[in-house]
Amino acid sequence: MQIYKVGGAVRDRLLGRPVTEVDWVVVGATAEEMQARGYRPVGADFPVFLHPETGEEYALARTERKSGRGYGGFTFYASPDVTLEDDLVRRDLTINAIAEDDHGTLVDPYGGQRDLADRLLRHVSPAFAEDPLRVLRVARFAARYHELGFRVADETLELMRQLAESGELEALTPERSWKEISRALMEPRPDVFVQVLRDCGALARLLPELDALFAEQADEPLLRVLRHCAQHAQPLPVRWACLLLDLVPRGTTATGPERAGARQLDAISQRFKVPRDCQELARLSGDFLAQARQSTALEPDTLLALLQHFDIYRRPERFELFLAVCEMDASARTADGLESMHRQTDYLRQAAEVARSVRVDQLIERGFQGAALGEAIKRERLEALGAYRQRSEAAAP
Repeated sequence: MQIYKVGGAVRDRLLGRPVTEVDWVVVGATAEEMQARGYRPVGADFPVFLHPETGEEYALARTERKSGRGYGGFTFYASPDVTLEDDLVRRDLTINAIAEDDHGTLVDPYGGQRDLADRLLRHVSPAFAEDPLRVLRVARFAARYHELGFRVADETLELMRQLAESGELEALTPERSWKEISRALMEPRPDVFVQVLRDCGALARLLPELDALFAEQADEPLLRVLRHCAQHAQPLPVRWACLLLDLVPRGTTATGPERAGARQLDAISQRFKVPRDCQELARLSGDFLAQARQSTALEPDTLLALLQHFDIYRRPERFELFLAVCEMDASARTADGLESMHRQTDYLRQAAEVARSVRVDQLIERGFQGAALGEAIKRERLEALGAYRQRSEAAAP
């Protein structure tokens, strides 16, 4: 029985990057032997065990054979006679197919160290084309390591293109697709993820709505806004909303299910089973970006309606995320866009404080209740926002 450190832990150590988690492969052992040593089985599809002390994952060396469509369409075989090389050859990229024994000796049968030095994302074997999830994974690695100079090898990009054309991407489950997309959006260069998917034809399969934007205008602002999101360490809901923002025609102010772009946003959310916080922010950003860009000119009733759509009283953090979307989008559009948008978002932020400052308890003490209380709250907030607008106009240069 031999145990090797594999995958990302070896790759990132060789790149001088922090190692966040360690995976191990066990050669020459059976599931019964692992359990006898105290390892806890967790894998349903193939034998994976948790170390009794560290909790790290140890997988028996295995081979796999394509048996169906999609990410899960494989039959796995784990046995003591499966060699380390047999296990590594089924991995996606050469830089992920390097193993290290307990003495620090590297086992690199497929040229992973060379590709690390050449900054190349290259597939290990033709079996790469059997797993459609690898299209997303490679694009994600490209987004992670782009600033180190990595690029996708031409021959690997060609296999990714073949996978996109085969229809296999459509067999991915929404959960697996979203996991890769969401992780990629949080990488240092999420724009590279989108560009690689477009280059291999996968964007047209997964997000045809976005691909159409490139076909129409080579949507460089979309890529810039994703870069800005990463540079400013924006959270996932902001990055997701910014990714979809160009699906809403600029200048649109109408809201509701029939608004241009709304049905596309809803369809994408359903396609990938997007978490609710990301769904809501993307939809609200599409609905209200145009108003936010001219917030200082909004009438009090329009401004109050905007604030209440975000439920600023119970969910102030969602409104702050929307303001971040506005600023990221503006920063990618024009040289002075961010400065101009800062004035608008500051105005909106103060308007939210004004609306929240209305004391509901005082209205209740004055005897308002039921529908009358609701009308009184609205009236007080409108009056407060009207006064706020007047003060702002008076203070403007």
